[in-house]
Amino acid sequence: MLPEIGQAALALALVFAVLQGLSGLVGAARGREDLAAVTRPAAIAQLVLVLGAYVLLTVAFVVGDFSVKYVADNSNSLLPLIYRYTAVWGSHEGSLLLWSLMLAIWNAAVAVLSRRIPWSFRARALGVIGLVAVGFLSFMVFTSNPFERLLPAAAEGHDLNPLLQDPGMIIHPPLLYIGYIGFVVPFAFSLAALLEGAVDARWLRWSRPWTNIAWAFLTVGIAMGSWWAYYELGWGGWWFWDPVENASFMPWLVGAALIHSQAVTEKRGSFGSWTMLLSIAAFSLSLLGAFLVRSGVLTSVHSFAADPSRGLFILVFLGAVIGGALLVYLTRAPRLAQGKPFAASSRETLLLVNNLLLASACAMVLLGTLYPLIADALDLGKVSVGPPYFGTLFLVLMAPLVLLVPFGPLTRWQQEQASKPLAMLAPWLGLALLLGVIAWFKAPQGAVKTGFGVFAAAWVGLGTLRFAWTRFSAQGRGFTPEMIGMVLGHLGIAVFLVGAMLVEAQNVLREVPMSPGATETIGRYAFRFDGVERVQGPNYMADRGHVQVFRDDRPLVLLHPEKRAYASGGQVMTDAGIHAGVRADIFVALGEPLGGDAWAVRLHIKPFVRWVWAGALLMALGAVVVATDRRFRLPLKTKEAPR
Repeated sequence: MLPEIGQAALALALVFAVLQGLSGLVGAARGREDLAAVTRPAAIAQLVLVLGAYVLLTVAFVVGDFSVKYVADNSNSLLPLIYRYTAVWGSHEGSLLLWSLMLAIWNAAVAVLSRRIPWSFRARALGVIGLVAVGFLSFMVFTSNPFERLLPAAAEGHDLNPLLQDPGMIIHPPLLYIGYIGFVVPFAFSLAALLEGAVDARWLRWSRPWTNIAWAFLTVGIAMGSWWAYYELGWGGWWFWDPVENASFMPWLVGAALIHSQAVTEKRGSFGSWTMLLSIAAFSLSLLGAFLVRSGVLTSVHSFAADPSRGLFILVFLGAVIGGALLVYLTRAPRLAQGKPFAASSRETLLLVNNLLLASACAMVLLGTLYPLIADALDLGKVSVGPPYFGTLFLVLMAPLVLLVPFGPLTRWQQEQASKPLAMLAPWLGLALLLGVIAWFKAPQGAVKTGFGVFAAAWVGLGTLRFAWTRFSAQGRGFTPEMIGMVLGHLGIAVFLVGAMLVEAQNVLREVPMSPGATETIGRYAFRFDGVERVQGPNYMADRGHVQVFRDDRPLVLLHPEKRAYASGGQVMTDAGIHAGVRADIFVALGEPLGGDAWAVRLHIKPFVRWVWAGALLMALGAVVVATDRRFRLPLKTKEAPR
């Protein structure tokens, strides 16, 4: 009866979500604090019920209950125990349950940690989150039940997709979902502020830590997904502009703009309309990602096959949430105060340009992702939009942003003489240009990308350190957590630029036929192929290669790339052999057998690729540090003016 108990728990959670949404919004509208007080226990009850359902589904996977259709479709008796736990979110129904669990956690956290917020504002925010929860719980209860029975029970299950039988599956989806769904909090706070008519510094102070934490989780989730794709798919790529990758990248871009816009609105009272719209857009794009993954309209290694009725449900839900939010925005936003005026040369202007560039980059990605679908729907033919489009336009939009990053912290609010920050940064601009030129001439290949990458990274890094030194040397002026987080985030951009630009410019790939004893040389490295042996895995058979790598004629590492054939379904996967290094990765993957003992072997040298993920983690750390600023937890007087 455990699956039936799980199903009942989800149905009961839906009832509490409806109760939370209605009591919060109706109670605040009618001034009924007693009615609004229902939102907190309703939110906690949802968390208990959804968590209980999640635990019961996990138990079904662990014990191999193949009378549950979802378990039979995504597990079997040979699946290692660790992947039975992760198989819970390995396909559509379970991933939706994980999504709902993350929403319930954020929901309960807001309910418990918002006691200092005025009751009417808290009730409206929790009411909005409750209605969002109604949509997702209804989706599970009525169209995507993870506890659906299979009668008679299957004697044996199928298998978890071999792509998902990987440690990346343990880390990537939960982190990504926490970030995705975390944007529901600034979304709900924005709508609550609009409904309350209290668009001032108070709600921004409450909202900023939540936004930073959500964005940090999304950053780490995307970075872990990039790392997973890098080593798991066997081609050594860290970003491919896959439609589902884009679905997570779009809310990240808008979230980055939102973080900066919230700071301006809280401190100066400006950009109020921007901040509201970005809050709505960040969560709306997260919902769009859910639609793209689950609707069946995309072909991607990341997407879940789903029937059209499910896609239609999400599309209607998406339209209701976005349409309702935009309706509130259009009717209430014109009343927003415009904030203090600012000159063309000011920090506000730089941050406005930052918002415009990030929003434009998001629009570009959105257009490239959806255009093939639109063209197909209108019978305009099959259109493919790939890396050349995304890579070129993204570079064009981000280049001016990179150039402006060091100026922001050194430019004063409201009005600044442009010559002052320029004079402070001029020596460091010259040094960055010099380093870029040296890299240009020293690069063995990809001179343009290498030179630009070194210049951009040095410019952002040196400019950020110049601000840190200015602040450190000023008497009586210390670093707040907000400033430390900003410095870490900007340094993360510099580190990321090193990895992204140099791995693209200096990457070396050779695809060669190799027989036992054959050697291939790439620069300082030599690769000796010592043959392949057959090995038995827990639920697969593998051809394991042995490749000895030498650097400057000295043994460096013995790598073991594999070709794995899984027992259930016979799917074949490539598992690369990787030697990780700060300066470069050595990446070896087996291709296809060529007859006899010969194999096709892919040999990669991936310079500075680890810096891509290090930079992302540094940016995420910066966002977390900002969220810890004690200032956000201090009460703010009702009449306190924006600073």
